Amino acid sequence: MVSGPEDNVAEYYQQQVEMLESFSEMDALAERGFIPGMSKEERERLARSETLAIRISNIANMVLFAAKVYASMRSGSLAIIASTLDSLLDLLSGFILWFTAFSMSTPNPYQYPIGKKRMQPLGILVFASVMATLGLQIILESVRTMVSNEDEFNLTNEQERWVVGIMLGVTLTKLLLMFYCHTFTNEIVKAYAQDHFFDVITNIIGLVAVLLANYIDDWMDPVGAIILALYTIRTWSMTVLENVNSLVGRSAAPEYLQKLTYLCWNHHKAIKNIDTVRAYTFGSHYFVEVDIVLPANMALQEAHDIGESLQEKLELLPDIERAFVHLDYEFSHKPEHAQAHAL
Repeated sequence: MVSGPEDNVAEYYQQQVEMLESFSEMDALAERGFIPGMSKEERERLARSETLAIRISNIANMVLFAAKVYASMRSGSLAIIASTLDSLLDLLSGFILWFTAFSMSTPNPYQYPIGKKRMQPLGILVFASVMATLGLQIILESVRTMVSNEDEFNLTNEQERWVVGIMLGVTLTKLLLMFYCHTFTNEIVKAYAQDHFFDVITNIIGLVAVLLANYIDDWMDPVGAIILALYTIRTWSMTVLENVNSLVGRSAAPEYLQKLTYLCWNHHKAIKNIDTVRAYTFGSHYFVEVDIVLPANMALQEAHDIGESLQEKLELLPDIERAFVHLDYEFSHKPEHAQAHAL
């Protein structure tokens, strides 16, 4: 469906509203020195609820993974095995998030002077490579099964009851967890909700493939496994691209740079010009570089205090890991960075 002029106008005004809201947030930060929001007690209560949701999801993932391993052993279905691989993916990704969060919470300024924020995307990249390899192996095994003359796929009544019961139970549990996690605004909890939703889809596809193979034709089981493996590879390929961008220092969106520029300009009345505002990814957060122009005859102590207080304000923003503020007295020179001189 092609969007019309009315849709473009509505999108434009929505962007303007979001920009004004971000400017209001920066005004509050510039005037009060903090971002207004919930009280400390409310934040702690919300944090406990979010932690509980993550723990429930992790425990459920472990139990359900064990149940699907048992279903895979009982049925021998490639589609169920592929669905179990997707559950293993959830378990290991949750472990990576936990491990990297723990590592980042224990800084070592001597060995890691700029922090460990890149550990999370690096861990995800390694894990995604392993998952893509396993998915490819399932595809190869499924193709081999389709072209071979092995025994027909057939489940006994007892096996069918176990498989259907386990897969339906897992799907229902994941559906409930999806609705529960979807009530939170935390990005990590929302990611768990998205994972639960994808699990509902993969479980249904796996179960349908098994039943079709059991009642109609054998080839439907390996075809279902191939579909699930391709889905897993595609999902983690997109995750790899996102994390590669966070590692190579991709620039923040223009709207975000605009918000930072607004904050810098309104920081102090002595600021005459803003030479440069950069924000680029450093793991899951941004590094920010700002060049501000102050009067040439200003005392060093006063200029230092203006720059340091601006740095502290920038680092109060939740997406910023570090901020660097450079002070200058004019803006007609070439950029300071060595690479810029070579351009």
